[in-house]
Amino acid sequence: MSYLYLTILFPLVGFLLLAVSRGRWSENISAAIGVGSIALSFAVAISASANLLLQDETQRVYVQTLWNWLHIGNLSPQVALRLDGLSLTMLGVVSGVGLLIHLFASWYMRGEEGYSRFFAYMNLFVASMLLLVLADDLVILFFGWEGVGLCSYLLIGFYYRVPANGAAAMKAFIVTRVGDVLMLIGLFVLFQEFGTLHIQSLLDLAPTHDNKTALQLAALLLLGGAVGKSAQIPLQTWLADAMAGPTPVSALIHAATMVTAGVYLIARMHTLFELSPDVLYLVGVVGALTLLMAGFSALAQTDIKRILAYSTMSQIGYMFLALGVGAFDAAIFHLMTHAFFKALLFLSAGSVIIATHHEQDIFRLGGLRKSLPLVYTCFLVGGGALAALPFITAGFYSKDAILWQDLAAHKPEFVIAGLIGALLTSLYIFRLIFIVFHGKEQVHAHADRSVTQIVPLIVLAILSTKVGAMIHPPLAGLFPPSPGSAQEEGKHLLEIISIAIACSGVVIAYLLFAGDRQFIARIASTTMGRFFTSLWQKAWGFDLLYDALFVKPFHAIIARSKRDLADYVAELFIPAVLHTLRIPLVSAQNGQVRWYIASMALGVVTLLTFVLLT
Repeated sequence: MSYLYLTILFPLVGFLLLAVSRGRWSENISAAIGVGSIALSFAVAISASANLLLQDETQRVYVQTLWNWLHIGNLSPQVALRLDGLSLTMLGVVSGVGLLIHLFASWYMRGEEGYSRFFAYMNLFVASMLLLVLADDLVILFFGWEGVGLCSYLLIGFYYRVPANGAAAMKAFIVTRVGDVLMLIGLFVLFQEFGTLHIQSLLDLAPTHDNKTALQLAALLLLGGAVGKSAQIPLQTWLADAMAGPTPVSALIHAATMVTAGVYLIARMHTLFELSPDVLYLVGVVGALTLLMAGFSALAQTDIKRILAYSTMSQIGYMFLALGVGAFDAAIFHLMTHAFFKALLFLSAGSVIIATHHEQDIFRLGGLRKSLPLVYTCFLVGGGALAALPFITAGFYSKDAILWQDLAAHKPEFVIAGLIGALLTSLYIFRLIFIVFHGKEQVHAHADRSVTQIVPLIVLAILSTKVGAMIHPPLAGLFPPSPGSAQEEGKHLLEIISIAIACSGVVIAYLLFAGDRQFIARIASTTMGRFFTSLWQKAWGFDLLYDALFVKPFHAIIARSKRDLADYVAELFIPAVLHTLRIPLVSAQNGQVRWYIASMALGVVTLLTFVLLT
């Protein structure tokens, strides 16, 4: 396993090669480098994972120290990679699902301007995420954390010629920076208290630490970082606008990389959060509020990608529900299955967009099941997994595991939020499916099939079924026992309720959206219907609120500060002084040779006099 570093090095080299090419290489060469580097990384990940799994469960930890980065006082972070059950799971998700998304992108991005630049950014994105999940020290983890933030900015604003796309990229960058600053302060607190940022050392020292207030503060600040990266309330506003980037970017951000970073951080630092029960409960509250807010918002969206974006917020909220009761293994299990079916849904949406000449409004589509049968099947599989349809989908096993852990932890408020979210999920995803693929065809779709398009869809569709749920993350011994591990009472009843709710959502969506949709149109045209439709389309008004609280006051302060004292000094006083000094200097340049000789002689005499006197 000494070659573990190659998982990061291969995509990083791919990025460097594509970056220095400056678009001079053909699309085939760029795709070969971009996809091939991730394929090599995935191959190394498979080999390292196989070697680790051959070890006894108590010895499934491998640390590879590459070099000492710096030494300042007590701070001496090592550039070291840690492979255990948690990082192994994340390594498989990032490199495996990332490979399928890269393969799909090689087809999706054909003919686009900046083809090699796109793959350069994508390779750097994967390299940054792998550094994040494999880092053995919080300092190195933070480098990966910032790397994915930078790449998200570059990829969301990939179509930079459209000003709105640049604004969306900037919004994502700024909002997530708020969380990053909180996280950075949390790292300062941890270093102040423990004198190290080595992850395992922190987990070992935390239970014996006396200053519980500092531990709670550090956990709260780390939660702020996780909320920003994983797009949870109150820093969730950037994720829907991130749909400005190409669809494979959306798949990579939502399924395999950036938004899962917050869940990974809390799971990795689980001991710190267990010692701060109030903060841990707050994690669950944040998840519950986010999944409900995003579920209702998704019901009113008309853009196919924005519906899936709010779906991601909601599913990350489920993961936070699991984290909030200490069911860390359930959260990571759902993270894995979610990567499968959410990547499938985004890539299927990309296929629809390409086939319909970049049409994304679901109400301008319809009847596509006949012209796009494979994509329709993939949407059914992915949508079923998202809605947790029973027994045959991966989402059923991972989502119900979260609901059971919340019930076993005696958190009925979380269970109720999760069940309401399940109903909303079934409604909005099958609303999308029935509107886009059923009814009258409005846009002629052409099925431009390619191996690089079909293979990722088929593989992800298989993984979104029970097959994906049979892949159990090797988390034994990493986390404390979950609340539901010691009892079974009420589990089957909860499963029956969950199944009934998921199936009811499908039936309601069929009744409302599969036909002429007159009934739902009448409801939406009422006063209350218009109010809630507008509210949910605007995602409960968070953007308007932040615009009123932060953006407009900031612009007002800037406007009032345009003519302050510093500006007057810089614009009036300094130019006036320079203008005054300019007059004798300009007059000295008069073109008279005698004047020049005399001035030089005077200068020499003055210099000699100064030397003799001193």
